[in-house]
Amino acid sequence: MDTPSSFAVNMSYLDKILDKTFTWFSANFGTFLFIIFIGIGTILIARTVNHLMENYFTKASGKLHMDTTSFRMFRHVIVASIYFLGLIVIIFSIPDLRSLSVALFTGAGLAGIVIGFAAQSTLSNIIAGISLALFQPFRVGDRLNIMNEYGKVTDLNLRHTVIITWDNRRLIIPNSVISNEAVINWTIEDPAVIWPVNVGISYDSDISLAKKIMIEEARKHPLVMPLQKMEYSIVKPSFLKPETFANGFKNLSVLRNVDPDFRDRGEVNVYVTELGDFAVNLRLLVWFKDRSDAYSSGCELREAIKRRFDSEGIEIPYPYRTIVYKTDIQKEKSPEKSASAEKSKMKYAPRSRLTDIDDRTDDETEQ
Repeated sequence: MDTPSSFAVNMSYLDKILDKTFTWFSANFGTFLFIIFIGIGTILIARTVNHLMENYFTKASGKLHMDTTSFRMFRHVIVASIYFLGLIVIIFSIPDLRSLSVALFTGAGLAGIVIGFAAQSTLSNIIAGISLALFQPFRVGDRLNIMNEYGKVTDLNLRHTVIITWDNRRLIIPNSVISNEAVINWTIEDPAVIWPVNVGISYDSDISLAKKIMIEEARKHPLVMPLQKMEYSIVKPSFLKPETFANGFKNLSVLRNVDPDFRDRGEVNVYVTELGDFAVNLRLLVWFKDRSDAYSSGCELREAIKRRFDSEGIEIPYPYRTIVYKTDIQKEKSPEKSASAEKSKMKYAPRSRLTDIDDRTDDETEQ
């Protein structure tokens, strides 16, 4: 319990602290207001610039064909720079922090090493994000297979990449991780894809008829590409994409030749891929305009082929198994055992003539 003297000492100490605080606010009230003004102004300017750039991109993308990935990364860099400049102004507006910042800039080498180790993960994500925006292994809107997931890229910023998966999940991957992963890009340069549909038929079924049915069902599907020959495809865009057909003529700066192996589109082929244990495995290969149509259309083709096979009498087999019980084996072996037992019985031969002679000899001797 405090005595009156100790209570008076504590109160005098608190009064000194309050007096110093009031004196500091009185002397630095202008600086305090300036810091608040700069902080609020930095936030407002950053948000306004972000909003204006987003609106400008929405209006100009239809005319200038600007690349979404590069523009978003550029926008993130501009907004981050505004926040950084606001922080620098606040630091230099405080006298104590100003002298400290000068000392830090003087020892920038050592400070950089310390900051680098402390923010290694953050810096690696930023550098990887800028690298992804520059080299563009994928763009915003591309469809990818990455880390055993399939989805569409919805955002690429300084820290991470956002992918919306096929089942409407948001997959958020740090840029440093995604830059070290193998990525299957289904839509970059040439979005058309060859999609396989595997079906097995029995060994008794007619292979030629099965192939004919599979090709006919593929031709009926509305999303399967018709026969065509491609000469050009759109190249990977830069920050500003020129119009493909500008002023009535081809702009070859944005066109490239299609790979000769995939120039002919729309062919439907069926191959025998395997003579399996219980089925002849067939593979139907069809063309779709992009990956987004391929999976669902492949499922529809598989169902249509199954219905046609049922109506045409082509069997889709399943594994057959013959189960043999041990008792059945013993029953099958029991007659064989009885027969072998009879054969193995000892048969005594009739007494030989030599034995009869000996017996008679013994009788005569006794007489």
